[in-house]
Amino acid sequence: MAHTTSNPTIHEGRNLKRFREMLSIKQDHLAFELGEDWNQQKISLLEQKEKIDSDILEQVAAILKIPAEAIRNFDEEKAITIISNTFNDQSSGVSVNATFNINPVEEIRKLHDEKMELYERMLKEKDEMMGRLERLVGG
Repeated sequence: MAHTTSNPTIHEGRNLKRFREMLSIKQDHLAFELGEDWNQQKISLLEQKEKIDSDILEQVAAILKIPAEAIRNFDEEKAITIISNTFNDQSSGVSVNATFNINPVEEIRKLHDEKMELYERMLKEKDEMMGRLERLVGG
């Protein structure tokens, strides 16, 4: 298994843990999705590794539904620097001079479209959950 080549200051295991926690995914769930060879302890050990094997990283990224490059390249120090440099001089990033041009019919249509998208996502998640339950019960 080949290791990824990335910035030596980036800790891929720590990045994996951060993304997993941001998505509210437990180590047990990630282990279940990876298959029978995995358990919570193995995920914990994976998150302690500075470099993660490329094939495992790709599998985990697919489960988390994020690009593997996000895990490989996320640098917390750079992110903090960008955020702190964005909001200097007590600026809040909020524009006070807002103009509102609202078309009520258009807003209702957008809400309806969003509701339909949510409904479709919920159906897809239900189907995925049923598949997981069938695997769990059948396996």
